[in-house]
Amino acid sequence: MSLSGVWVMLMVGSLAGCGDDAVAQPPPVPAAEATPVVRQYATVVHGSYGLMLDGATAMQAAVVAFLATPSEATLATARQAWITARVSYDRTDAFRFYGGPIDDEASGNLEGRLNAWPMDENFVDYVESMPASGLINRPEELRTITREAIVGQNERGGETNIASGWHTIEFLLWGQDRSATGPGTRPHTDYVLGAGGTAMNAERRREYLRLVTDQLIADLTTVRDAWAPGVAGNYAARWGSDTNEALRRMLRGVGALAGVELSGERMSVAYETRDQENEHSCFSDTTTDNLLNNAIGLQNVYLGRYGSTDGPGIDELVRARDPALDQRMRDQLQASIDAIRAIPAPFDQAIVTPPRGAS
Repeated sequence: MSLSGVWVMLMVGSLAGCGDDAVAQPPPVPAAEATPVVRQYATVVHGSYGLMLDGATAMQAAVVAFLATPSEATLATARQAWITARVSYDRTDAFRFYGGPIDDEASGNLEGRLNAWPMDENFVDYVESMPASGLINRPEELRTITREAIVGQNERGGETNIASGWHTIEFLLWGQDRSATGPGTRPHTDYVLGAGGTAMNAERRREYLRLVTDQLIADLTTVRDAWAPGVAGNYAARWGSDTNEALRRMLRGVGALAGVELSGERMSVAYETRDQENEHSCFSDTTTDNLLNNAIGLQNVYLGRYGSTDGPGIDELVRARDPALDQRMRDQLQASIDAIRAIPAPFDQAIVTPPRGAS
């Protein structure tokens, strides 16, 4: 069963009604049952965003160290810090798709500038055969590099014109992936000033990497703080005032991630098109990590846990109504995780070999 099928099974079999609006209109769950689950979800979200921000802050420190002393060693450390930080971020994708702080259009849709993809690399920096492309190399398009200017450029003129967020940082650390067996190999000398530098506009590139990383931290902090407990007026203070609406949002988030996003955009589209540009983290070749941690994030919401913290989750509501369905949910969620773990890395090669139809 696909990930989307897992959530359809849950929503149709236990907490939802019938028809196209099943996710939006589940039957009421008594507040006494729903409240512990809804509160634990808020704890999971805030805690998960805290872990995410810790990892991103460590990455920021590694980027600062790299820019202070560019070398293959400091670049490798910054790349590994990016990979480590992404693990925690990917597990938070299950908290999207219902107008929460990360993707509230009225608040500027932070997710769009945090994690937009796929990315047209030459919008930001040079690519093969185009050494003068990108905002970094065209000061007439971006005269002064500031955080505000970077945000303003994001998706300007097209949805693949990504200027900010995780994947811009990824591209600036790895460069294009031109290898069939490994990630991009941008040299550290792209960031060396003067003699020894290998690309034009090293000073602008250095400033861009520093500021786009700073902006990422600022946006992630905004999202985390919106879920901080005990803060009057923030999103967490409003969360759970209507427990059934909160449950609907929880289900909408995991249903959308499991279905349209993870099973669809992040796996099926890449598999159908066999296009490396359609894999999530194409520069670092860590797409399988993205998929795995998205699936773990779904499991975390169902079980009400993050890290070593565990509490009442959707599983308790399901188990009270249909113990067999709860067990099937647990089994299918774990089976999905195990299946993703079995995808060989790098993902861009897994989607083209062996040829479709081969046994």
